[in-house]
Amino acid sequence: EDVDIPSRRVLITGATGLLGRAVFKEFNENSWNAVGCGYRRAQPRFEYVNLLDSIAVHDIIHDFQPHVIVHCAAERRPDVVEGHPDAAAQLNVAASANLAKEAAGVGAFLIYISTDYVFDGTSPPYKETDVPNPLNLYGKTKLEGEKAVLENNEETAVLRIPVLYGEVERLEESAVTVMFDKVQFSNKSANMDHWQQRFPTNVKDVAAVCRQLAEKRMLDPSIKGTFHWSGNEQMTKYEMACAIADAFNLPSSHLRPITDSPVVGALRPKNAQLDCSKLEMLGIGQRTPFRAGIRESLWPFLVDKRWRQTVFH
Repeated sequence: EDVDIPSRRVLITGATGLLGRAVFKEFNENSWNAVGCGYRRAQPRFEYVNLLDSIAVHDIIHDFQPHVIVHCAAERRPDVVEGHPDAAAQLNVAASANLAKEAAGVGAFLIYISTDYVFDGTSPPYKETDVPNPLNLYGKTKLEGEKAVLENNEETAVLRIPVLYGEVERLEESAVTVMFDKVQFSNKSANMDHWQQRFPTNVKDVAAVCRQLAEKRMLDPSIKGTFHWSGNEQMTKYEMACAIADAFNLPSSHLRPITDSPVVGALRPKNAQLDCSKLEMLGIGQRTPFRAGIRESLWPFLVDKRWRQTVFH
């Protein structure tokens, strides 16, 4: 029988972040009763919940009784994780384990958001069954988080995704959009990484995958375990920057490709491409072409407003 639509309840952690906002919007606009929780930026739109406070987590889950929990909250900046390993482990591992326990307690389907950085990038593309070997502490904490949620709740789905972009509140919210200033200010040359192969993925697409996964799961309890989703356009940061310039008819001759592997910061995998055929075979997926997605994400940050007038009026 059909699921009674307004009674489908979803709880989203990290709902104030780049991915969490998109996930909240996707469920909310598709007849789910969505509650988002956040920490620093929670009020007034979202519930304030410190995920390290096990009583607060227990209370919101027991009060709301969600059918689905999408766990977007994480420390996702590799260089920050290296500098604050204990805090990162608390959020990425301990809080995730606790959330999985609480989800099991109310029979909720948990979707734990993980990363392509669980792989070392030496033999892409990676299937869900391939053995992870993270190069940096961020990848290690997310892999430990995967193990922790699956140990505490075997009804969990782990969704590994790559570098994200989308409608940002600040350019620094995404490793893709943060390049826009360097692209726009063409009076000084800018070095851009042209070594690491990335697959920029729109948060709207990941949000759609989460909702489709949740809806499939409500009809089929065998939907669980590890899944991969990713955009399918392979680009270095240099190539993304050139595509951004092209999308806005800006010059790109000041952008300099750097082909050596980076020497500073956390180690990055050279190419951690994810094989997404498992979700595709379930009929799950959505992909926004990079140029269309990046234009939509970045045009509010365009300095030269004349271009905006010609394109949008």
